[in-house]
Amino acid sequence: GKVELNEEEITSLPMFERARIGLSYLPQEASIFRKLTVRENLLVALEAQGKYGSEKNKKLEKLVQDFDIGHILENYGYSLSGGERRRVEIARSLAGDPKFLLLDEPFAGIDPIAVGDIQNIIRDLKSKGIGILITDHNVRETLGICDKAYILKEGRIEVEGTADEIANSEVAKKFYLGENFKL
Repeated sequence: GKVELNEEEITSLPMFERARIGLSYLPQEASIFRKLTVRENLLVALEAQGKYGSEKNKKLEKLVQDFDIGHILENYGYSLSGGERRRVEIARSLAGDPKFLLLDEPFAGIDPIAVGDIQNIIRDLKSKGIGILITDHNVRETLGICDKAYILKEGRIEVEGTADEIANSEVAKKFYLGENFKL
């Protein structure tokens, strides 16, 4: 397939060029720098996005406040819980003020309380006008926060719709959700 943004194909663009046009990507695998502190993780991302001096410090303060991570700023990446790590990774992915954030399995490996926290973060980002695209196998968690959902089968869209439309789709139940699925 191909990826388009504003009717322009971006499939073959390298990650740094995608970042320049406003895309940020958070992979499923842990992407935190384990031997750096939370503060250092954020500073690396900010500097990579060309933020220095007072601009960098203001953005750091905003990310720390928005993600409620002030109490872990001096903790090393390897010492964070799954939920803390995810919060820091999402904060870091926002260093470049993206227009779109692509989240791959954002609920994988985190506890139920952290899932709720991440859902709230995603809702907040959405309310700020940041487009969010989520790929996830955690159907209930994902359908609970999305405007529109797609179920793919063999690389093709099998079903699309709102959370309720997906949950009530016989095709979705047959191929993915199971006959007894309820939101």
